Amino acid sequence: MGKLIIRSHEEFEKHVGQELGVSEYMTVTQEQINKFADATFDHQWIHVDEERAKTEGAFGSTIAHGYLTLSLLAYMWDQIIQVENIKMLVNYGIESFRFNQPVLVNSRIRTRVVLKSVTNLRGISKIQLNVTMEIEGNRKSAYEGTITFLYHFI
Repeated sequence: MGKLIIRSHEEFEKHVGQELGVSEYMTVTQEQINKFADATFDHQWIHVDEERAKTEGAFGSTIAHGYLTLSLLAYMWDQIIQVENIKMLVNYGIESFRFNQPVLVNSRIRTRVVLKSVTNLRGISKIQLNVTMEIEGNRKSAYEGTITFLYHFI
């Protein structure tokens, strides 16, 4: 299935309450986890010490940082939708996020997005999305919550 193409506020409104799409699966590697740890100065052993995580950890391997999985949302959102005729997109808010299950190293994840609401803020489209990150082979999601973007259409 191709990307959903949106060209205006009114086109977003037509999809309220609907699933907008699902991203492709991607594998979370130890290299990504290590680079994220370096970028954020979060080198907790459950993320970066593979041997210790195998022997002492609760999960049998290292796990991705919750915020690493959250940061992948922009990449996955871009796989789902193409918004045209915009001057700018702004991250506006993250609400009611719950990390339900850790993402083990080498897990395959994808994101499912439902359009919760669309509001016109004096010409700026406030888009609220219910997002769920799925882990391949698991019934329980990695996380779920609401993210808000502001789209400044031309």
